Amino acid sequence: MATVVVFGASGKVGQSVVNEAIRRGHKVTAVARDEAKLSKLSRKANAAAGDATSRDSVHSLADGADAVVVAVGGNDKKIWANSARTMIDALTKLGGSAPRLIHVGHGGTLEDGQGARVLDDPEFPNNMRKDALGQAEALDVLRAAKGNVRWTVICPPPVQLVQGKRRDTYRTGTDQPVQDGRGNMAMSTDDLAVAIIDEIDKAKHVNQRFTIGY
Repeated sequence: MATVVVFGASGKVGQSVVNEAIRRGHKVTAVARDEAKLSKLSRKANAAAGDATSRDSVHSLADGADAVVVAVGGNDKKIWANSARTMIDALTKLGGSAPRLIHVGHGGTLEDGQGARVLDDPEFPNNMRKDALGQAEALDVLRAAKGNVRWTVICPPPVQLVQGKRRDTYRTGTDQPVQDGRGNMAMSTDDLAVAIIDEIDKAKHVNQRFTIGY
């Protein structure tokens, strides 16, 4: 059993991560800025108010945990880079006992066959570009982390996640999106959560960015 702290637990991805972690018997602290938004989560989760961009908040909640999942969102595109900086600072201060950091990234930061970022393609949806740029900055911050910080960025495909049927299966990739034989890219929120908890359980991508798809 692992102790898992989930920042952004009131969002769709965060809720799915909390549920999957509980399903596997892990001890979960579900975190949101407004604790009232966590009222619909399982009573097996410990609800807590917290902020992924507050060093004191992260340090307090992460102390003693095995893994911290950052699944935050918002209108400020700086939130992901700021949370990454905060996590690095707080986890560094926890020293060798610091938990692993699992950051939920954006598929727009992945690359096409020529090594260009997907988000830089003129056909990339404009309504997703701001978030993708913010997540690209967060990825750069994490890649520059030094010391004892053990981070992983997991990116869904560069399309909107769907509330589709859970398949309990996925394939992994590194820098390019995972596609099927027809070039389709897809992933449900629940199966993204499965991959996140798999990474916590198996630690296959420490200090790496990876992606998933069916």
